[in-house]
Amino acid sequence: MLTVFDGHNDTLTRDDADDFATGREGGHVDLPRARAGGLGGGIFAAFTDTPGDRWIEGEPAAPIGQDRAAGVVTRTLGRLLELERGGHVLLARGPGDLDTARERGTLAAVAHIEGAEAVDPGLLALDVLHAAGLRSLGPVWSRPNAFAHGVPFAYPSTPDIGPGLTPAGIRLVRRCAELGIAVDLSHLNEQGFWDVAKLGLAPLIASHSGAHALCPASRNLTDEQLDAIGSSGGLVGIVYAVHFVRPDGVEDADTPLEAIAAHVRHVADRIGVDHVALGSDFDGATIPDALGDVTGLPRLLDAIRATGFSEDEMERIAWGNWRRVLEAAWAT
Repeated sequence: MLTVFDGHNDTLTRDDADDFATGREGGHVDLPRARAGGLGGGIFAAFTDTPGDRWIEGEPAAPIGQDRAAGVVTRTLGRLLELERGGHVLLARGPGDLDTARERGTLAAVAHIEGAEAVDPGLLALDVLHAAGLRSLGPVWSRPNAFAHGVPFAYPSTPDIGPGLTPAGIRLVRRCAELGIAVDLSHLNEQGFWDVAKLGLAPLIASHSGAHALCPASRNLTDEQLDAIGSSGGLVGIVYAVHFVRPDGVEDADTPLEAIAAHVRHVADRIGVDHVALGSDFDGATIPDALGDVTGLPRLLDAIRATGFSEDEMERIAWGNWRRVLEAAWAT
């Protein structure tokens, strides 16, 4: 069975996250099920939801304050550190850690914040978070903040919605490169994407997105954006969220695994197999019933394999591409 590295989950922000190590009812990921499904590592997000209505179709979610976001981020990083102390995960902090975790048979966990509201515009908090183990950051979720503008959820729609990085956002991306924190472009609108690309500081990463050519949702990447990711040596983690992989954009769990596989195939054909990987959005989205939860990963891999990938290519899609790109982003 192939070992999978998953580019994005919201598991540790769930109310029952304290049961991650022993197993929990419901949801998509816990440690026993991760082992059963072949999940060897992943990017664990600290995501702060919008109070009240989460979002309205076609409109950005309401901004949130730093204090609210900082509380969520602190608790999530604390959970990861507690899991590491208990020997349940290895928190990957730099080059070599993913290999070490795999050799030990320990789940590799990369600490991520989805939306940088917990970081002050002066970036003082960023160094503290880095010291606590943060190694991946998405400047925005689908709402504006001090750094950039998140793309609102809309279908059909271009991702070219709103302005790009603010001056503070440019400083944030530069400082992440200095510290060795990977910058995740999923949820960033198209102008913000190009602003990061122009800086040329690290491989471009979109941890949980799909191909706009197959599903014209605002959250997905155009072929031109894919080309830029490939040219930078970066990657796209293909999301499992049904409304970003179905051609009709409908949130219907009765979606075949072939819909996800088609996005993997499109990105590989467009920019090369070295630039496509997996980014589930487990515990943060509706996924196909045919997948179910993390234990369904072997079925998904079979669906991807059936589109014509060799076993060597499958290993790169499942693990090797994330390893290569994160190691490059962390090298300071």
